[in-house]
Amino acid sequence: MAAGRPPSAQPSRRTVLAGTGAGALAAGLPAAVARAAGAAPAVLGAYDVVVVGSGAAGMTAALTAAKRGLSVVVVEKAPTFGGSAARSGAGIWLPNNSVLRAAGVPDTPEKAAAYLAAVVGDGASAERQAAFLANGPRMLDFVMANSPLRFRFMAGYSDYYPDLPGGLANGRSIEPDQVDGRVLGAELDRLNPAYMPVPAGMVVFSQDYKWLTLAAVSAKGAAVSAACLARGTAAALRGEKPLTMGQALAAGLRAGLLWAGVPVWLNSPLVDLVQEGGRVTGVVVAKDGVQGVVRARRGVVLGSGGFEHDAAMRARYQQQPIGTRWTVGAKENTGDGIRAGERAGAALALMEDAWWGPAVPLPEEPYFCLAERTLPGGLMVNAAGARFVNEAAPYSDVVHVMYEKDRGAQGSHIPAWLVVDQNYRNKYLFKDVLPTFALPDAWYASGAVKKAWTWDALAGQIGVPAAALRATLNRFNAQAWAGSDPDFRRGDSAYDHYYTDPGVSPNSCLAPVWAPPFYAFRIVPGDLGTKGGIVTDARARALRPDGSVIAGLYAAGNASAAVMGRSYAGAGSTLGPAMTFGHVAANDIADAAAAGAA
Repeated sequence: MAAGRPPSAQPSRRTVLAGTGAGALAAGLPAAVARAAGAAPAVLGAYDVVVVGSGAAGMTAALTAAKRGLSVVVVEKAPTFGGSAARSGAGIWLPNNSVLRAAGVPDTPEKAAAYLAAVVGDGASAERQAAFLANGPRMLDFVMANSPLRFRFMAGYSDYYPDLPGGLANGRSIEPDQVDGRVLGAELDRLNPAYMPVPAGMVVFSQDYKWLTLAAVSAKGAAVSAACLARGTAAALRGEKPLTMGQALAAGLRAGLLWAGVPVWLNSPLVDLVQEGGRVTGVVVAKDGVQGVVRARRGVVLGSGGFEHDAAMRARYQQQPIGTRWTVGAKENTGDGIRAGERAGAALALMEDAWWGPAVPLPEEPYFCLAERTLPGGLMVNAAGARFVNEAAPYSDVVHVMYEKDRGAQGSHIPAWLVVDQNYRNKYLFKDVLPTFALPDAWYASGAVKKAWTWDALAGQIGVPAAALRATLNRFNAQAWAGSDPDFRRGDSAYDHYYTDPGVSPNSCLAPVWAPPFYAFRIVPGDLGTKGGIVTDARARALRPDGSVIAGLYAAGNASAAVMGRSYAGAGSTLGPAMTFGHVAANDIADAAAAGAA
Protein backbone atom coordinates (compact mmCIF):
# COMPACT_ATOMS: atom_id res chain seq x y z
CA MET A 1 0.00 0.00 0.00
CA ALA A 2 1.15 3.53 -0.76
CA ALA A 3 -0.13 4.93 2.53
CA GLY A 4 0.51 2.99 5.71
CA ARG A 5 1.63 -0.61 5.95
CA PRO A 6 -0.87 -3.43 5.43
CA PRO A 7 -1.76 -5.19 8.67
CA SER A 8 0.63 -8.05 7.91
CA ALA A 9 3.51 -5.57 7.65
CA GLN A 10 2.72 -3.62 10.80
CA PRO A 11 5.59 -3.50 13.28
CA SER A 12 5.19 -5.91 16.14
CA ARG A 13 3.95 -4.69 19.47
CA ARG A 14 7.39 -5.36 20.93
CA THR A 15 9.14 -3.37 18.17
CA VAL A 16 6.89 -0.33 18.57
CA LEU A 17 7.15 -0.39 22.32
CA ALA A 18 10.90 -0.57 22.07
CA GLY A 19 10.90 2.47 19.79
CA THR A 20 8.57 4.59 21.89
CA GLY A 21 9.06 3.33 25.37
CA ALA A 22 6.18 1.41 26.89
CA GLY A 23 6.17 3.64 29.92
CA ALA A 24 5.95 6.81 27.83
CA LEU A 25 3.16 5.36 25.73
CA ALA A 26 1.18 4.30 28.77
CA ALA A 27 1.72 7.72 30.32
CA GLY A 28 0.13 9.37 27.29
CA LEU A 29 -3.00 7.24 27.43
CA PRO A 30 -6.22 8.35 29.09
CA ALA A 31 -6.20 7.07 32.67
CA ALA A 32 -8.94 4.47 32.24
CA VAL A 33 -7.29 3.01 29.17
CA ALA A 34 -3.85 2.99 30.76
CA ARG A 35 -5.18 1.16 33.79
CA ALA A 36 -6.82 -1.45 31.57
CA ALA A 37 -3.76 -1.82 29.36
CA GLY A 38 -1.14 -1.77 32.08
CA ALA A 39 2.38 -0.81 31.01
CA ALA A 40 2.12 -2.36 27.54
CA PRO A 41 -1.02 -1.32 25.65
CA ALA A 42 -1.75 -2.97 22.33
CA VAL A 43 -0.38 -1.01 19.39
CA LEU A 44 -2.59 -1.45 16.35
CA GLY A 45 -0.45 0.50 13.92
CA ALA A 46 1.69 3.57 13.31
CA TYR A 47 1.10 6.16 10.58
CA ASP A 48 2.07 9.72 9.85
CA VAL A 49 -1.58 10.81 10.00
CA VAL A 50 -4.61 9.25 11.65
CA VAL A 51 -7.97 10.51 10.40
CA VAL A 52 -11.03 9.85 12.55
CA GLY A 53 -14.21 9.57 10.47
CA SER A 54 -14.90 8.64 6.86
CA GLY A 55 -17.28 11.43 5.94
CA ALA A 56 -16.46 14.17 3.44
CA ALA A 57 -14.11 16.00 5.81
CA GLY A 58 -12.20 12.88 6.86
CA MET A 59 -11.83 11.34 3.42
CA THR A 60 -10.72 14.65 1.87
CA ALA A 61 -8.12 15.03 4.63
CA ALA A 62 -6.88 11.46 4.16
CA LEU A 63 -6.67 11.79 0.38
CA THR A 64 -4.73 15.05 0.68
CA ALA A 65 -2.27 13.65 3.21
CA ALA A 66 -1.67 10.54 1.10
CA LYS A 67 -1.03 12.53 -2.06
CA ARG A 68 1.42 14.70 -0.10
CA GLY A 69 3.44 11.55 0.58
CA LEU A 70 2.35 10.78 4.12
CA SER A 71 1.16 7.41 5.40
CA VAL A 72 -2.49 7.60 6.47
CA VAL A 73 -5.19 5.47 8.05
CA VAL A 74 -8.88 6.33 8.44
CA VAL A 75 -10.65 4.91 11.50
CA GLU A 76 -14.44 4.79 11.27
CA LYS A 77 -16.94 3.92 13.99
CA ALA A 78 -19.68 2.69 11.63
CA PRO A 79 -19.79 -0.55 9.63
CA THR A 80 -20.11 1.68 6.56
CA PHE A 81 -18.19 4.64 5.16
CA GLY A 82 -19.52 8.00 4.09
CA GLY A 83 -21.21 9.23 7.26
CA SER A 84 -23.80 12.00 6.87
CA ALA A 85 -22.26 13.05 3.55
CA ALA A 86 -23.40 9.78 1.96
CA ARG A 87 -26.94 10.43 3.18
CA SER A 88 -27.08 13.99 1.87
CA GLY A 89 -28.08 15.77 -1.31
CA ALA A 90 -24.37 16.74 -1.56
CA GLY A 91 -24.78 20.37 -2.43
CA ILE A 92 -21.41 22.07 -1.98
CA TRP A 93 -21.14 25.84 -1.42
CA LEU A 94 -17.73 26.90 -2.67
CA PRO A 95 -17.27 30.37 -4.20
CA ASN A 96 -14.99 31.01 -7.19
CA ASN A 97 -14.22 27.40 -8.03
CA SER A 98 -13.32 26.12 -11.48
CA VAL A 99 -16.73 24.52 -12.05
CA LEU A 100 -18.45 27.85 -11.45
CA ARG A 101 -16.00 29.67 -13.73
CA ALA A 102 -16.63 27.15 -16.52
CA ALA A 103 -20.38 27.74 -16.09
CA GLY A 104 -19.90 31.49 -16.43
CA VAL A 105 -20.96 32.36 -12.88
CA PRO A 106 -20.10 36.04 -12.29
CA ASP A 107 -18.35 35.52 -8.97
CA THR A 108 -15.24 37.28 -7.69
CA PRO A 109 -13.15 36.90 -4.53
CA GLU A 110 -14.31 40.34 -3.44
CA LYS A 111 -18.00 39.46 -3.85
CA ALA A 112 -17.57 36.17 -2.03
CA ALA A 113 -15.70 37.76 0.89
CA ALA A 114 -18.28 40.53 1.26
CA TYR A 115 -21.15 38.06 1.17
CA LEU A 116 -19.62 35.58 3.62
CA ALA A 117 -18.76 38.37 6.06
CA ALA A 118 -22.32 39.70 5.87
CA VAL A 119 -23.79 36.23 6.47
CA VAL A 120 -21.43 35.05 9.22
CA GLY A 121 -20.87 38.28 11.11
CA ASP A 122 -18.89 37.59 14.27
CA GLY A 123 -19.81 33.89 14.23
CA ALA A 124 -16.34 32.95 12.89
CA SER A 125 -13.05 34.79 12.63
CA ALA A 126 -12.15 36.76 9.51
CA GLU A 127 -9.02 34.61 9.21
CA ARG A 128 -11.02 31.37 9.03
CA GLN A 129 -13.44 32.89 6.53
CA ALA A 130 -10.50 33.96 4.35
CA ALA A 131 -8.90 30.51 4.65
CA PHE A 132 -12.12 28.86 3.50
CA LEU A 133 -12.50 31.14 0.49
CA ALA A 134 -8.83 30.84 -0.52
CA ASN A 135 -8.51 27.07 -0.11
CA GLY A 136 -11.93 25.89 -1.28
CA PRO A 137 -11.24 26.18 -5.03
CA ARG A 138 -7.85 24.50 -4.61
CA MET A 139 -9.46 21.67 -2.68
CA LEU A 140 -12.01 21.07 -5.42
CA ASP A 141 -9.36 20.94 -8.16
CA PHE A 142 -7.31 18.58 -6.02
CA VAL A 143 -10.26 16.23 -5.48
CA MET A 144 -11.08 16.16 -9.20
CA ALA A 145 -7.44 15.42 -10.03
CA ASN A 146 -7.21 12.54 -7.57
CA SER A 147 -10.61 10.83 -7.69
CA PRO A 148 -13.34 10.02 -10.23
CA LEU A 149 -15.43 12.94 -8.96
CA ARG A 150 -16.64 15.65 -11.30
CA PHE A 151 -19.15 18.37 -10.41
CA ARG A 152 -22.13 20.26 -11.86
CA PHE A 153 -23.31 23.80 -11.24
CA MET A 154 -26.73 23.92 -9.57
CA ALA A 155 -27.94 26.82 -11.71
CA GLY A 156 -30.71 28.84 -10.11
CA TYR A 157 -30.21 27.55 -6.57
CA SER A 158 -29.86 31.00 -5.06
CA ASP A 159 -27.52 31.92 -2.25
CA TYR A 160 -29.73 31.98 0.83
CA TYR A 161 -29.45 35.76 1.22
CA PRO A 162 -29.00 37.02 -2.35
CA ASP A 163 -29.87 40.60 -1.39
CA LEU A 164 -26.86 40.91 0.93
CA PRO A 165 -23.68 42.46 -0.51
CA GLY A 166 -22.01 39.93 -2.81
CA GLY A 167 -25.01 37.55 -2.85
CA LEU A 168 -25.83 35.76 -6.12
CA ALA A 169 -29.44 35.07 -7.08
CA ASN A 170 -28.31 32.33 -9.47
CA GLY A 171 -26.25 30.72 -6.72
CA ARG A 172 -22.78 29.33 -6.07
CA SER A 173 -23.69 25.73 -5.24
CA ILE A 174 -22.39 22.68 -7.07
CA GLU A 175 -23.07 18.95 -6.75
CA PRO A 176 -21.33 15.73 -7.82
CA ASP A 177 -21.86 14.43 -11.31
CA GLN A 178 -22.82 10.79 -11.80
CA VAL A 179 -20.32 8.18 -10.54
CA ASP A 180 -20.32 4.53 -11.58
CA GLY A 181 -20.36 2.54 -8.36
CA ARG A 182 -18.39 -0.26 -9.99
CA VAL A 183 -15.28 1.85 -9.42
CA LEU A 184 -15.45 0.73 -5.78
CA GLY A 185 -15.63 -3.00 -6.41
CA ALA A 186 -16.60 -4.84 -3.22
CA GLU A 187 -16.35 -1.60 -1.21
CA LEU A 188 -19.63 -0.46 -2.74
CA ASP A 189 -21.45 -2.77 -0.32
CA ARG A 190 -20.00 -0.74 2.56
CA LEU A 191 -21.30 2.65 1.39
CA ASN A 192 -23.66 4.25 3.93
CA PRO A 193 -27.16 4.29 2.34
CA ALA A 194 -28.84 7.49 1.20
CA TYR A 195 -31.33 9.28 3.41
CA MET A 196 -33.86 9.15 0.55
CA PRO A 197 -33.06 6.53 -2.09
CA VAL A 198 -33.34 7.56 -5.73
CA PRO A 199 -36.41 6.00 -7.39
CA ALA A 200 -35.55 2.68 -9.03
CA GLY A 201 -34.48 2.94 -12.65
CA MET A 202 -33.75 6.68 -12.48
CA VAL A 203 -30.62 8.80 -12.20
CA VAL A 204 -31.58 11.89 -10.22
CA PHE A 205 -29.43 14.86 -9.29
CA SER A 206 -30.17 17.08 -6.32
CA GLN A 207 -31.17 19.90 -8.63
CA ASP A 208 -33.77 17.65 -10.28
CA TYR A 209 -35.91 17.26 -7.17
CA LYS A 210 -37.50 20.70 -7.44
CA TRP A 211 -38.80 19.71 -10.87
CA LEU A 212 -39.81 16.17 -9.93
CA THR A 213 -42.01 17.72 -7.26
CA LEU A 214 -43.79 19.63 -10.07
CA ALA A 215 -43.95 16.82 -12.63
CA ALA A 216 -47.76 16.63 -12.51
CA VAL A 217 -48.28 20.34 -13.23
CA SER A 218 -45.22 21.52 -15.15
CA ALA A 219 -43.98 20.69 -18.64
CA LYS A 220 -40.43 21.16 -17.45
CA GLY A 221 -41.12 18.92 -14.47
CA ALA A 222 -42.37 16.19 -16.79
CA ALA A 223 -39.34 16.67 -19.06
CA VAL A 224 -36.90 16.43 -16.12
CA SER A 225 -38.65 13.28 -14.93
CA ALA A 226 -38.27 11.76 -18.38
CA ALA A 227 -34.60 12.79 -18.48
CA CYS A 228 -33.98 11.10 -15.11
CA LEU A 229 -35.54 7.92 -16.43
CA ALA A 230 -33.54 8.12 -19.66
CA ARG A 231 -30.30 8.48 -17.69
CA GLY A 232 -31.22 5.46 -15.62
CA THR A 233 -32.01 3.41 -18.70
CA ALA A 234 -28.76 4.39 -20.39
CA ALA A 235 -26.74 3.52 -17.28
CA ALA A 236 -28.46 0.12 -17.06
CA LEU A 237 -27.71 -0.61 -20.71
CA ARG A 238 -24.05 0.16 -20.04
CA GLY A 239 -24.08 -2.17 -17.03
CA GLU A 240 -23.29 0.66 -14.62
CA LYS A 241 -24.27 1.19 -11.01
CA PRO A 242 -25.10 4.90 -11.17
CA LEU A 243 -24.65 7.02 -8.06
CA THR A 244 -25.53 10.68 -7.56
CA MET A 245 -25.74 13.22 -4.74
CA GLY A 246 -24.21 12.08 -1.42
CA GLN A 247 -23.78 8.54 -2.68
CA ALA A 248 -21.61 9.84 -5.53
CA LEU A 249 -19.60 12.15 -3.26
CA ALA A 250 -18.79 9.45 -0.70
CA ALA A 251 -18.11 6.81 -3.34
CA GLY A 252 -15.87 9.14 -5.33
CA LEU A 253 -13.78 10.09 -2.32
CA ARG A 254 -13.52 6.44 -1.23
CA ALA A 255 -12.37 5.51 -4.73
CA GLY A 256 -9.65 8.16 -4.44
CA LEU A 257 -8.50 6.55 -1.19
CA LEU A 258 -8.44 3.14 -2.85
CA TRP A 259 -6.29 4.51 -5.67
CA ALA A 260 -3.97 6.11 -3.10
CA GLY A 261 -3.72 2.92 -1.03
CA VAL A 262 -5.25 4.45 2.12
CA PRO A 263 -6.75 1.85 4.48
CA VAL A 264 -10.16 2.56 6.01
CA TRP A 265 -10.86 0.63 9.19
CA LEU A 266 -14.60 0.21 9.68
CA ASN A 267 -16.17 -0.81 13.01
CA SER A 268 -13.27 0.98 14.73
CA PRO A 269 -14.70 3.65 17.04
CA LEU A 270 -12.57 6.33 18.64
CA VAL A 271 -12.14 5.82 22.38
CA ASP A 272 -9.84 8.74 23.12
CA LEU A 273 -6.78 10.70 22.07
CA VAL A 274 -3.23 9.96 23.18
CA GLN A 275 -1.14 12.90 24.41
CA GLU A 276 2.55 12.98 25.21
CA GLY A 277 4.35 16.11 26.30
CA GLY A 278 1.36 18.29 25.47
CA ARG A 279 1.12 16.93 21.93
CA VAL A 280 -1.51 14.60 20.48
CA THR A 281 0.42 11.57 19.23
CA GLY A 282 -2.27 9.06 18.42
CA VAL A 283 -5.70 7.67 19.11
CA VAL A 284 -7.16 4.84 21.12
CA VAL A 285 -9.64 2.82 19.07
CA ALA A 286 -11.54 -0.41 19.49
CA LYS A 287 -10.81 -2.61 16.48
CA ASP A 288 -11.87 -6.23 16.08
CA GLY A 289 -12.64 -6.41 19.78
CA VAL A 290 -9.19 -5.11 20.75
CA GLN A 291 -8.76 -1.70 22.32
CA GLY A 292 -5.42 -0.24 21.44
CA VAL A 293 -3.36 2.64 20.15
CA VAL A 294 -2.83 3.86 16.61
CA ARG A 295 0.22 6.08 16.62
CA ALA A 296 0.20 9.34 14.66
CA ARG A 297 3.71 10.59 13.97
CA ARG A 298 2.56 13.87 12.44
CA GLY A 299 -1.02 14.56 13.44
CA VAL A 300 -4.59 13.47 14.10
CA VAL A 301 -7.50 14.91 12.13
CA LEU A 302 -10.93 14.67 13.73
CA GLY A 303 -13.63 14.42 11.07
CA SER A 304 -15.98 12.40 13.24
CA GLY A 305 -19.15 14.45 12.80
CA GLY A 306 -21.38 16.17 15.30
CA PHE A 307 -23.34 15.06 18.37
CA GLU A 308 -26.87 15.00 16.98
CA HIS A 309 -27.50 11.44 18.18
CA ASP A 310 -26.22 11.95 21.73
CA ALA A 311 -29.17 12.78 23.95
CA ALA A 312 -27.05 13.87 26.92
CA MET A 313 -25.01 16.37 24.89
CA ARG A 314 -28.10 17.77 23.22
CA ALA A 315 -29.78 18.19 26.60
CA ARG A 316 -26.65 19.83 28.02
CA TYR A 317 -26.06 22.35 25.25
CA GLN A 318 -29.28 22.91 23.31
CA GLN A 319 -32.70 24.42 23.91
CA GLN A 320 -35.64 22.20 24.72
CA PRO A 321 -37.53 20.55 23.24
CA ILE A 322 -34.70 18.66 21.59
CA GLY A 323 -33.63 15.08 21.25
CA THR A 324 -32.18 12.56 18.87
CA ARG A 325 -35.39 11.60 17.05
CA TRP A 326 -35.67 14.58 14.70
CA THR A 327 -32.23 14.60 13.08
CA VAL A 328 -31.32 13.03 9.73
CA GLY A 329 -27.58 12.93 10.51
CA ALA A 330 -25.76 9.58 10.52
CA LYS A 331 -26.79 7.58 13.58
CA GLU A 332 -23.16 7.08 14.65
CA ASN A 333 -22.70 10.82 15.21
CA THR A 334 -22.64 10.92 19.00
CA GLY A 335 -19.94 13.53 19.61
CA ASP A 336 -17.07 11.11 20.26
CA GLY A 337 -14.44 13.33 18.62
CA ILE A 338 -15.75 16.50 20.22
CA ARG A 339 -15.64 14.98 23.70
CA ALA A 340 -12.16 13.57 23.10
CA GLY A 341 -10.96 16.96 21.92
CA GLU A 342 -12.43 18.64 24.98
CA ARG A 343 -10.65 16.14 27.25
CA ALA A 344 -7.43 17.01 25.43
CA GLY A 345 -7.99 20.66 26.32
CA ALA A 346 -9.80 22.03 23.27
CA ALA A 347 -12.25 24.90 23.48
CA LEU A 348 -15.77 24.36 22.14
CA ALA A 349 -18.12 26.82 20.44
CA LEU A 350 -21.55 26.98 18.75
CA MET A 351 -22.68 23.94 20.71
CA GLU A 352 -26.20 25.36 21.04
CA ASP A 353 -26.67 25.45 17.27
CA ALA A 354 -27.27 22.99 14.43
CA TRP A 355 -27.88 22.86 10.69
CA TRP A 356 -31.57 23.23 11.42
CA GLY A 357 -34.57 22.64 9.19
CA PRO A 358 -38.30 22.07 9.72
CA ALA A 359 -39.05 18.36 9.84
CA VAL A 360 -42.14 16.16 9.91
CA PRO A 361 -41.61 13.42 12.56
CA LEU A 362 -42.79 10.47 10.49
CA PRO A 363 -42.86 7.09 12.23
CA GLU A 364 -40.08 5.59 10.10
CA GLU A 365 -37.74 8.61 10.35
CA PRO A 366 -37.99 12.41 10.32
CA TYR A 367 -38.63 14.04 6.96
CA PHE A 368 -36.60 17.21 6.36
CA CYS A 369 -38.93 19.66 4.56
CA LEU A 370 -37.52 21.69 1.68
CA ALA A 371 -40.04 22.19 -1.11
CA GLU A 372 -43.14 21.23 0.85
CA ARG A 373 -43.28 24.32 3.11
CA THR A 374 -42.40 26.63 0.21
CA LEU A 375 -44.87 25.47 -2.44
CA PRO A 376 -47.95 27.65 -3.01
CA GLY A 377 -51.04 26.54 -1.14
CA GLY A 378 -49.54 25.99 2.29
CA LEU A 379 -48.75 27.98 5.42
CA MET A 380 -47.34 27.31 8.88
CA VAL A 381 -49.17 28.13 12.11
CA ASN A 382 -48.25 28.05 15.77
CA ALA A 383 -50.27 26.82 18.77
CA ALA A 384 -52.37 29.99 18.62
CA GLY A 385 -53.37 29.22 15.03
CA ALA A 386 -51.36 32.18 13.70
CA ARG A 387 -48.61 32.46 11.09
CA PHE A 388 -45.25 33.41 12.56
CA VAL A 389 -42.59 33.14 9.82
CA ASN A 390 -41.91 33.33 6.09
CA GLU A 391 -42.41 29.66 5.30
CA ALA A 392 -40.11 29.90 2.25
CA ALA A 393 -37.16 31.34 4.20
CA PRO A 394 -33.89 29.39 4.50
CA TYR A 395 -34.64 26.29 6.54
CA SER A 396 -32.20 27.08 9.33
CA ASP A 397 -33.81 30.48 9.82
CA VAL A 398 -37.28 28.95 10.16
CA VAL A 399 -36.17 26.78 13.08
CA HIS A 400 -34.25 29.64 14.68
CA VAL A 401 -37.55 31.57 14.68
CA MET A 402 -39.41 28.56 16.12
CA TYR A 403 -36.98 28.36 19.04
CA GLU A 404 -36.77 32.11 19.59
CA LYS A 405 -40.55 32.48 19.77
CA ASP A 406 -40.94 29.32 21.89
CA ARG A 407 -38.73 30.71 24.66
CA GLY A 408 -40.72 31.66 27.71
CA ALA A 409 -43.85 30.00 26.34
CA GLN A 410 -42.81 26.42 25.66
CA GLY A 411 -45.14 24.70 23.25
CA SER A 412 -46.24 27.94 21.60
CA HIS A 413 -44.24 27.28 18.43
CA ILE A 414 -42.95 23.73 18.83
CA PRO A 415 -44.58 21.85 17.34
CA ALA A 416 -45.93 24.03 14.56
CA TRP A 417 -48.23 22.85 11.77
CA LEU A 418 -47.97 23.05 7.99
CA VAL A 419 -51.53 23.44 6.70
CA VAL A 420 -52.36 22.59 3.06
CA ASP A 421 -55.46 21.70 1.06
CA GLN A 422 -56.50 19.06 -1.46
CA ASN A 423 -55.59 21.33 -4.35
CA TYR A 424 -51.99 21.28 -3.05
CA ARG A 425 -52.09 17.51 -2.65
CA ASN A 426 -53.46 17.07 -6.19
CA LYS A 427 -50.53 18.97 -7.68
CA TYR A 428 -47.34 18.27 -5.76
CA LEU A 429 -45.20 15.37 -4.62
CA PHE A 430 -44.93 15.18 -0.81
CA LYS A 431 -41.80 13.31 0.19
CA ASP A 432 -42.25 10.23 -2.03
CA VAL A 433 -46.06 10.25 -2.13
CA LEU A 434 -47.33 11.08 -5.62
CA PRO A 435 -49.96 13.77 -6.19
CA THR A 436 -53.56 12.60 -5.54
CA PHE A 437 -52.30 9.43 -3.80
CA ALA A 438 -53.37 8.83 -0.20
CA LEU A 439 -50.85 9.52 2.52
CA PRO A 440 -49.78 6.39 4.45
CA ASP A 441 -52.05 5.33 7.29
CA ALA A 442 -49.01 5.11 9.56
CA TRP A 443 -48.47 8.86 9.21
CA TYR A 444 -51.95 9.52 10.60
CA ALA A 445 -51.62 6.87 13.30
CA SER A 446 -48.38 8.44 14.55
CA GLY A 447 -49.95 11.90 14.82
CA ALA A 448 -47.59 13.37 12.22
CA VAL A 449 -50.51 14.24 9.94
CA LYS A 450 -54.10 15.31 10.56
CA LYS A 451 -56.95 15.56 8.04
CA ALA A 452 -60.37 17.20 8.19
CA TRP A 453 -63.09 18.49 5.86
CA THR A 454 -63.41 21.94 7.44
CA TRP A 455 -61.03 24.49 8.88
CA ASP A 456 -62.74 24.31 12.27
CA ALA A 457 -62.50 20.53 12.40
CA LEU A 458 -58.81 20.69 11.50
CA ALA A 459 -58.26 23.28 14.23
CA GLY A 460 -59.79 20.85 16.72
CA GLN A 461 -57.50 18.04 15.61
CA ILE A 462 -54.31 20.09 15.96
CA GLY A 463 -55.41 21.84 19.15
CA VAL A 464 -55.52 25.46 17.99
CA PRO A 465 -58.39 27.96 18.41
CA ALA A 466 -60.81 27.53 15.51
CA ALA A 467 -61.61 31.24 15.24
CA ALA A 468 -57.91 32.11 15.12
CA LEU A 469 -57.18 29.55 12.42
CA ARG A 470 -60.15 30.82 10.39
CA ALA A 471 -58.90 34.40 10.66
CA THR A 472 -55.38 33.35 9.69
CA LEU A 473 -56.55 31.43 6.64
CA ASN A 474 -58.88 34.20 5.49
CA ARG A 475 -56.09 36.77 5.71
CA PHE A 476 -53.57 34.45 4.06
CA ASN A 477 -55.94 33.61 1.20
CA ALA A 478 -56.63 37.28 0.49
CA GLN A 479 -52.90 37.96 0.34
CA ALA A 480 -52.31 34.90 -1.84
CA TRP A 481 -54.92 36.09 -4.38
CA ALA A 482 -53.18 39.48 -4.43
CA GLY A 483 -49.73 37.83 -4.73
CA SER A 484 -48.21 39.77 -1.83
CA ASP A 485 -47.36 38.87 1.76
CA PRO A 486 -46.93 42.11 3.74
CA ASP A 487 -46.90 40.13 7.00
CA PHE A 488 -43.78 38.00 6.36
CA ARG A 489 -42.64 39.02 2.86
CA ARG A 490 -42.85 35.50 1.40
CA GLY A 491 -41.70 35.72 -2.19
CA ASP A 492 -39.64 38.91 -1.87
CA SER A 493 -36.30 37.04 -2.09
CA ALA A 494 -35.04 35.11 -5.11
CA TYR A 495 -34.32 32.23 -2.75
CA ASP A 496 -38.02 32.02 -1.80
CA HIS A 497 -38.88 31.04 -5.37
CA TYR A 498 -36.45 28.15 -5.86
CA TYR A 499 -38.82 25.36 -4.72
CA THR A 500 -42.05 27.00 -5.87
CA ASP A 501 -44.43 26.53 -8.80
CA PRO A 502 -43.67 28.89 -11.71
CA GLY A 503 -47.14 28.16 -13.10
CA VAL A 504 -48.71 30.07 -10.19
CA SER A 505 -49.02 33.83 -10.51
CA PRO A 506 -48.68 36.60 -9.58
CA ASN A 507 -46.47 35.12 -6.84
CA SER A 508 -45.20 31.56 -7.32
CA CYS A 509 -44.86 31.19 -3.52
CA LEU A 510 -48.50 31.96 -2.73
CA ALA A 511 -51.83 30.24 -3.43
CA PRO A 512 -54.99 30.15 -1.32
CA VAL A 513 -55.90 27.22 0.92
CA TRP A 514 -59.55 26.57 0.07
CA ALA A 515 -60.25 23.07 -1.33
CA PRO A 516 -61.29 20.41 1.22
CA PRO A 517 -60.18 18.17 2.70
CA PHE A 518 -57.48 20.00 4.58
CA TYR A 519 -54.25 18.54 5.96
CA ALA A 520 -51.91 19.57 8.78
CA PHE A 521 -48.37 18.21 9.03
CA ARG A 522 -46.67 18.36 12.43
CA ILE A 523 -43.45 20.43 12.21
CA VAL A 524 -40.57 20.06 14.68
CA PRO A 525 -36.97 21.37 14.76
CA GLY A 526 -35.12 18.87 12.59
CA ASP A 527 -31.50 19.12 11.53
CA LEU A 528 -28.87 17.82 9.15
CA GLY A 529 -26.41 17.61 12.04
CA THR A 530 -25.06 19.80 14.82
CA LYS A 531 -22.68 22.65 13.96
CA GLY A 532 -20.87 23.20 17.25
CA GLY A 533 -17.56 21.61 18.11
CA ILE A 534 -13.85 22.14 18.56
CA VAL A 535 -12.60 25.67 18.03
CA THR A 536 -9.99 25.75 15.27
CA ASP A 537 -7.83 28.37 13.59
CA ALA A 538 -7.35 29.16 9.90
CA ARG A 539 -5.06 26.10 9.60
CA ALA A 540 -7.72 23.80 11.14
CA ARG A 541 -5.58 23.34 14.28
CA ALA A 542 -7.47 22.74 17.54
CA LEU A 543 -7.26 25.58 20.02
CA ARG A 544 -7.43 25.75 23.80
CA PRO A 545 -9.68 28.29 25.54
CA ASP A 546 -6.70 30.65 25.82
CA GLY A 547 -6.16 30.52 22.04
CA SER A 548 -3.03 28.37 22.16
CA VAL A 549 -2.64 25.49 19.69
CA ILE A 550 -2.93 21.85 20.74
CA ALA A 551 0.01 20.41 18.83
CA GLY A 552 -0.84 17.49 16.59
CA LEU A 553 -4.65 17.91 16.74
CA TYR A 554 -6.86 19.14 13.90
CA ALA A 555 -10.62 19.17 13.35
CA ALA A 556 -12.89 19.64 10.34
CA GLY A 557 -16.55 19.21 9.45
CA ASN A 558 -19.14 18.98 12.19
CA ALA A 559 -16.53 17.98 14.77
CA SER A 560 -15.40 21.61 14.59
CA ALA A 561 -17.22 24.87 15.25
CA ALA A 562 -18.64 25.91 11.87
CA VAL A 563 -17.02 28.67 9.82
CA MET A 564 -20.60 29.67 8.93
CA GLY A 565 -21.19 30.71 12.54
CA ARG A 566 -24.88 30.74 13.34
CA SER A 567 -25.96 31.23 9.75
CA TYR A 568 -25.98 29.42 6.40
CA ALA A 569 -24.63 30.99 3.21
CA GLY A 570 -26.19 28.63 0.67
CA ALA A 571 -26.87 25.03 -0.27
CA GLY A 572 -23.79 23.04 0.71
CA SER A 573 -22.53 25.27 3.52
CA THR A 574 -21.82 22.13 5.53
CA LEU A 575 -19.93 20.07 2.95
CA GLY A 576 -18.00 22.90 1.29
CA PRO A 577 -16.20 23.98 4.48
CA ALA A 578 -15.92 20.37 5.74
CA MET A 579 -13.98 19.26 2.68
CA THR A 580 -11.98 22.49 2.55
CA PHE A 581 -10.75 22.36 6.14
CA GLY A 582 -10.02 18.64 5.85
CA HIS A 583 -7.77 19.60 2.93
CA VAL A 584 -6.28 22.50 4.90
CA ALA A 585 -5.52 20.29 7.91
CA ALA A 586 -3.72 17.65 5.86
CA ASN A 587 -1.70 20.25 3.97
CA ASP A 588 -0.65 21.90 7.23
CA ILE A 589 0.56 18.55 8.56
CA ALA A 590 2.40 17.83 5.31
CA ASP A 591 3.96 21.31 5.23
CA ALA A 592 5.24 20.88 8.79
CA ALA A 593 6.63 17.45 7.92
CA ALA A 594 8.42 18.87 4.87
CA ALA A 595 9.84 21.75 6.90
CA GLY A 596 11.08 19.31 9.52
CA ALA A 597 12.73 17.16 6.88
CA ALA A 598 14.41 20.19 5.38
